[in-house]
Amino acid sequence: MSESFPEIREAVRKLCARFPGPYWRALDRERAYPTEFVAALTEAGFLSVLIPEEYGGSGLGLGAAVAILEEVHRSGCNGAACHAQMYTMGTILRHGSPAQKDAYLPKVASGELRLQAFGVTEPDAGTDTTRITTSARREGDTYVVNGRKLWISRAEHSDLMVLLCRTTPREQAAKPSDGMSVLLVDMRTAVGNGLTIRPVRTMLNHATTELAFEDLVVPAENLVGEAGKGFRYILDGMNAERILIAAECIGDARFFIDRASAYAKEREVFGRAIGENQGVQFPIARAYVQMTSASLMVDRAAALFEAGEPCGTEANMAKLTASEASWYAADMCVQTHGGFGFAEEYDIERKFRETRLYQVAPISTNLILSHVATHVLGQPKSF
Repeated sequence: MSESFPEIREAVRKLCARFPGPYWRALDRERAYPTEFVAALTEAGFLSVLIPEEYGGSGLGLGAAVAILEEVHRSGCNGAACHAQMYTMGTILRHGSPAQKDAYLPKVASGELRLQAFGVTEPDAGTDTTRITTSARREGDTYVVNGRKLWISRAEHSDLMVLLCRTTPREQAAKPSDGMSVLLVDMRTAVGNGLTIRPVRTMLNHATTELAFEDLVVPAENLVGEAGKGFRYILDGMNAERILIAAECIGDARFFIDRASAYAKEREVFGRAIGENQGVQFPIARAYVQMTSASLMVDRAAALFEAGEPCGTEANMAKLTASEASWYAADMCVQTHGGFGFAEEYDIERKFRETRLYQVAPISTNLILSHVATHVLGQPKSF
């Protein structure tokens, strides 16, 4: 298991110590956004770690971002409130115009602009991104956007949104992935002027929303790259997203293993520590083995991404193995604690709910298996 970037990891741990369990429990009860936590990460420069120095960031690779998010989650905090800022800006960095980079990246790095919303998923498309129907019609120097998005996290807490939409109807495109474009939407002016945001309450505090677009006007200068090539631009961000989510899962797994190991040594039943029983210690050991193995896959995917090599399969496999490792560790931790695992004050039930998400999002386990079966093993397409 990699212990790269030790100084960054230590700095993240110190920052997270300022936001202990009671802070997160209070937010969870109210389904409130961790504004103070996100501000602290921003001020410390952790959210701009991937932005080049010329634009005010640290200019480090994805491995540094992996280390940051892993430590955030191992500390019992949650990076889901702000992790998108690490990978959504990559769409601008890799495919934006010089004017867009100059206008947005320094302000994202400083925290003046929040780039948290990633507008891709739709109610009738789900993980089949090629079937999105949100459209952007060119009218002179503007695009007029109509449609819906669902499961868009942090939309209420973002100044900018990276929006994937159709500029050419699917039936008119040469292939399903053609005809999609990326627009930068200024949320500060869009809300109430063609964009409506509806919060969606879920089993965890994730700032999830549904978006409705009704003749939203977006300047044509906000088009990222070339019209019709947006799908391939988004894929870059999706690979980074899956690797960083996998890092969070590794952090969650370590949180559960740390808690279970400590409790198993301290808790006495029938006159001895419960950790002396193989039925208790073996699941903890298995969780550690699974987490360590998954961590190596995350490191491999991140290294490929940093090198500019194709990494779609590795990013998917990292996300699958890490999410399964974290879910096994979560279940093990609850079982180790018994009734105390369900008590809010232990923070285990909160983290249990949070880590369950990653079996489903940002891509489901079954879709990853389908990808590996067809793209790696040469099996016929199953859908």
